[in-house]
Amino acid sequence: MSEENTQRKRSFRLPHVYTIVFLLMVVFAVLTWIIPSGSYERQVIETAAGEKEVAVAGTYAPQDKVSTDPETGEVVDLRCNVMQLLQAPTRGIQGAADVVAFVLLIGGSFAIITKTNAINAGLSHVIGRFRHRDILIIPIVMVLLSICGTTFGMSEEALPFYAIFIPIVMALGYDSMTAFLICFMGPNIGYIASTVNPFNVLIAQGITGIEGNPQLWLRAIVWVVFTILAIVWTVRYAAKVKRNPESSITFEDDKAKRLEFSVSDDAIEQPFTGRQKGVLAVFAIGMGIIVWGLVTQHWYMDEISAVFFGMGVLSGIVAGMGEREMADEFVHGIADFAYAAIIIGLARSILVIAEDSMIIDTILNAMAGGLAGVPAPIYTTLLYLVLGLLSFLVPSSSGLAALTMPILGPLTQLIGVNPEAAVTALAMANQTINTISPTAGMTVAGLAVCKISFGQWWKTCWKFMLLIAALGIAVTAVSGMLPA
Repeated sequence: MSEENTQRKRSFRLPHVYTIVFLLMVVFAVLTWIIPSGSYERQVIETAAGEKEVAVAGTYAPQDKVSTDPETGEVVDLRCNVMQLLQAPTRGIQGAADVVAFVLLIGGSFAIITKTNAINAGLSHVIGRFRHRDILIIPIVMVLLSICGTTFGMSEEALPFYAIFIPIVMALGYDSMTAFLICFMGPNIGYIASTVNPFNVLIAQGITGIEGNPQLWLRAIVWVVFTILAIVWTVRYAAKVKRNPESSITFEDDKAKRLEFSVSDDAIEQPFTGRQKGVLAVFAIGMGIIVWGLVTQHWYMDEISAVFFGMGVLSGIVAGMGEREMADEFVHGIADFAYAAIIIGLARSILVIAEDSMIIDTILNAMAGGLAGVPAPIYTTLLYLVLGLLSFLVPSSSGLAALTMPILGPLTQLIGVNPEAAVTALAMANQTINTISPTAGMTVAGLAVCKISFGQWWKTCWKFMLLIAALGIAVTAVSGMLPA
């Protein structure tokens, strides 16, 4: 009997991520029949990240689930029916069309660059010099990516790096999870410990009325600590896998990945031709333009994808590829990234259901009301937890800020806590939850590119993310206790 139980445990697998998303869609469809509908009035304000539509505190009003439009006479039913549930994936993909298009175009363009083998050859040339100190690659790359996360909020922009690092990292004797940890946790930990990130800290401060980022010093300290912790965790995992490859959670899966990503033991001894150096020069200049545009011109996905498309075409020309070969590689790249692109749209379908039924504002209003009047340390803890829960509904940090800060900012100040606590809680709780959430588009996209299941990811990261969450709660309390 015990042997049967053991076999059952071993055979248990988490559902496919598409299945998880659809189940969450069903759950929220049911909730639209249970949770009362309502809404806040909205107003457009100017913030550090541009114009945003935000809720007006004190204006929440309930809405009837079923009503008649006075102008058209049509019956309006806010409850999600079966047809609306089945339409949600289409509308979610349409709502996330900009991100989906970004991922597909990046995938196609990057396939051309990858086909030249310039990046692998260049990295192999550098890494070959660290043959007996290759572990140093991890902290160097993670620090650079973490800086990008804490400053300009690198998220979607990190997606191309997965394809770069998987073959190199695996050739060095590590696994695909190590590659994912480097490319995902680098910018992600920086995003959690944001300093001047316009998409969470600056927009939340703008909505709350905080000027000058007065707790920047605290955020800088937190960024250093969190980045060091992430690097230590990743290095320890990588070292364990290199000592004992079979200890890798992706060991069996990586056998197929080594063939798919053309990983070979001599990958760090590849020839480095003049054409490949030219492609690397194109890539370096392109990345420099992207960083310049992000930092000084407030670029986002349209501009970044345009630069990547130009890099792909120019790289193919420099490498001597024919137009048909370039076109074929572009199509192959789109196919490889299709899984990641579509899951982003499917994740958004959950938000479509909640928004159409007008239950998000109701949930927010109930939570905000329940937080009023509690002691400061308990309040900051609940604040963190509430924003974390809401992040399952609204993964976007700027969207969550626009939704919650008009309510939670004044509420925090009203009970005598520094309103910076609301900003800190939003920045840390949102991205911490996004690290493990199946509704966070970039998390599922990165896992999809690396072909790592959510079950494998959760088993790897849960202890570390509990530590980050506990530290986030502590930092939020400190932020709230500091004088305004």
